[in-house]
Amino acid sequence: MSYLVAVTILWAFSFSLIGVYLAGQVDVYFAVLTRITLALAVFAPMLRPRATGRGPALGLMAVGAIQIGLMYLFFYQSFLFVSVPEVLLFSILTPIYITLLDDLLVGRFAPRYLLVAVLAVAGAAVIRYTEVGENVWLGFALMQGANLCFAIGQMGYRRLASHLSTEVPLHRQFGWFFAGAWPVAAIGFVLFGDRAAIADTPTEWAVLLWLGIAASGGGYYAWNRGVAQVDAGTLAVMNNALIPAGLAVNLLIWNRDADLLRLAIGAAIIGGALAINAGWARRPRGPRAQGQ
Repeated sequence: MSYLVAVTILWAFSFSLIGVYLAGQVDVYFAVLTRITLALAVFAPMLRPRATGRGPALGLMAVGAIQIGLMYLFFYQSFLFVSVPEVLLFSILTPIYITLLDDLLVGRFAPRYLLVAVLAVAGAAVIRYTEVGENVWLGFALMQGANLCFAIGQMGYRRLASHLSTEVPLHRQFGWFFAGAWPVAAIGFVLFGDRAAIADTPTEWAVLLWLGIAASGGGYYAWNRGVAQVDAGTLAVMNNALIPAGLAVNLLIWNRDADLLRLAIGAAIIGGALAINAGWARRPRGPRAQGQ
């Protein structure tokens, strides 16, 4: 849980940095490719290919390709069809996909996980709900593709984590995650990128360095460590905790407009979902509950 909380705070700053210093100035596909390249550059020297094993290495590459590679392609394409508020609104369904995928993978239905996911969605909707424009169905579909990729990547890593070598520290294996994402990001830049809009100021490069090394490199490493240590209900809720955290950071540092009442109510609902899930997790389970 501590890993997910720490990364939520880290990524909360990242949203504002992107919005203030990169959005509308630096091509988004160039930014994504740069971030993944920098993260790969950090972890590649630490890789121990023989110690990791071919199977786990390919698994990490597949997870990286889906969780951040394909996810980013869907995500950034959605901006061509819907507004930023609509993107945020359509992103809040990720917890639902996480709980349903978890149930599918283990062959059971856990109503409590679905309930806390719905509560997390409700809290995020209170904070971010806005009227949507017309003709947004393609944008909505693209965002659901992004949500599904991020959810599949997280659940895939949960399944893969138990097969990673315990004799080799994770930081010496995690470079494969970015090695899998890099070709997808490169293809995205080749197909959709604007080569005339790459970073060209010290500030833009400084932000990209921070996003690549800290937010992408350290962030995805720590997030996936947390993914493997919590139950599906907690993971579902934490996927939407970034919304109030990001708005709070933006308000406190960059003084952007925010509805404080909606922010407080939405954050309280998300926090309540975490508390409910934690209370259920502490309950002793009987034979029947364990089989659910």
